[in-house]
Amino acid sequence: MNKDYFLALADYNLWVSRIAASWLNELTDDQWNQVIPSSFDSVKQTTLHLVSAEKIWLDYWQLVPDPVFLITQFDGTKEDLIQIWLQTSVALKLFIESYPPEAYPQSVCFTWRGVNWQMAFWQTFAHFINHATYHRGQLVTLLRQVGFTKLSSTDLATYFRVHPSVETLLFPDL
Repeated sequence: MNKDYFLALADYNLWVSRIAASWLNELTDDQWNQVIPSSFDSVKQTTLHLVSAEKIWLDYWQLVPDPVFLITQFDGTKEDLIQIWLQTSVALKLFIESYPPEAYPQSVCFTWRGVNWQMAFWQTFAHFINHATYHRGQLVTLLRQVGFTKLSSTDLATYFRVHPSVETLLFPDL
């Protein structure tokens, strides 16, 4: 497992979090709260789930005692949630920068739906990236449904195209 690849994914996550945050900053309160049938019933609830998941995975990786899923206690504003999201994405990138590759196969303990689990760090990180991408796709659909149209591509291929230096980082011999 290549640390540079993990770093590229953490950077991608930060890049796309900043783009999504810029979209959310343009929403009206009505758009933010509009009820729409989906996994989570509004842009607000979908964003809260995304941020909660990112934050709790970072807490698990950093061995924070008794981490709390943000969605269970958040009562702040849209701006508060966006700020938490951006701070968490930066913290995640910093964490990956300092996390030693020899620890990638080590187990991470976490709780899911009241049950304690363990998976290798690399598996939980891959899950986190995949999970975030899945729910950002839902967020894009919800944004379109509330009338927001200033969207741009945020997929991984786009990230690699606009950040060509990542290829040099991953494959220095090319």
